[in-house]
Amino acid sequence: MQKVYTKIESISGNVITVLAEGVRNGDLAVVSSRHGASLANIIRLKENVVSLQVFAGGRGVSTGDEVRFLGHPMQVSYTENLMGRVFDGSGKPRDAGPVLDENMIDIGGPSVNPAKRIVPKNMIRTGIPMIDVFNTLVESQKLPIFSVSGEPYNELLARIAMQAEVDIIVLGGMGLKYDDYLFFREELETSGAMNRAVFFVHTASDPTVECLLVPDISLAVAEQFALEGKKVLVLLTDMTNFADAMKEIAITMDQVPSNRGYPGDLYSSLAARYEKAVDFEGAGSVTILAVTTMPGDDVTHPVPDNTGYITEGQYYLKNGRIEPFGSLSRLKQQVNKETRDDHRSLMDGMIKLYASYKESMEKKSMGFQMSDWDIKLLKYGEMFEQQMMELTVNIPLEEALNLGWEILSSCFSPEESGMKTSLVMKYWPGKDKEDK
Repeated sequence: MQKVYTKIESISGNVITVLAEGVRNGDLAVVSSRHGASLANIIRLKENVVSLQVFAGGRGVSTGDEVRFLGHPMQVSYTENLMGRVFDGSGKPRDAGPVLDENMIDIGGPSVNPAKRIVPKNMIRTGIPMIDVFNTLVESQKLPIFSVSGEPYNELLARIAMQAEVDIIVLGGMGLKYDDYLFFREELETSGAMNRAVFFVHTASDPTVECLLVPDISLAVAEQFALEGKKVLVLLTDMTNFADAMKEIAITMDQVPSNRGYPGDLYSSLAARYEKAVDFEGAGSVTILAVTTMPGDDVTHPVPDNTGYITEGQYYLKNGRIEPFGSLSRLKQQVNKETRDDHRSLMDGMIKLYASYKESMEKKSMGFQMSDWDIKLLKYGEMFEQQMMELTVNIPLEEALNLGWEILSSCFSPEESGMKTSLVMKYWPGKDKEDK
């Protein structure tokens, strides 16, 4: 039953306060002013004092305007017609397509019961060697991409959206510059990936409350597709903007701030979204890959710091590359033992040699004399960075593994590579079969 109130007690920025009974936190209301009607979301209840965040902002709203409570939380239409469409954070079309209002589902529901989950066991191929070979993305995993402003994290997400071997891509953008929004849209449309994607976008000029809705609306749609047996990959950018929106609203509501001004429930708010990653028994899966920018490249900043306790590892994006040190997919051993028999050994061996290359680089920068071994390591490191670490490299896993062997053979003898003899005999390029 809808309830209508015609007196607004206070207006503070985009937050209005109404005295109301029988409403629930998270429910929607419609605020009607002389500028038109706008949705509002209940963000706090204190006895009969109800605080609402107005989507269109508080400008033009007066204390005598009408507030009508709808009696349900934010909802989104779930149909096959979502594919190829672009919506804002409240589910309204940003493209020229029609408004979808059939089969409405609530957003922001609880996470899946752990008893209904199964152990992750399937790899998601991306065509990016630094992911597929060294830190494999696993179905139903939740991973952040830690980065700083200026790094090509949007370009990385776009590549993953175009190349990942999944059924459906759900892309959620928070606080995007308009140019970044256009970049995503053009890349996906040009590549044809938009046919299997749905895009919920909040730009920097949109209402703050819509930024908070993007992860929930994206994950609600993803979960429904997964229940129908689809393998869904949810790409989110940028969770730091999501946390900043939380902080902005908390300040408006005079909440007691926690670390660096963020609200005290930052951890639980992030966890409620990341824990939506799931592999359903007898159905599909939801995998989450979310960019988290680190202000000042500070990993102890509250957002990446809290995120690290929730997720199953992380990718570090530095200098336009996914760094092998610090990046970690904790579930990779669940799947890379099944890909090819040399995967795990090659992964370990190449990273060990790359660590030795870094030491040789440090010695060279300090003016030490280079040994023959150092010279080999320097050649190896340069080839490794150019042919495997660059984000422009786009090859399947098996080709990437073969390329790894080629790089090793170009720089070292089989004995110097540190690889198992059985694998050397099987995969070393040009190895005479008679040696076996």
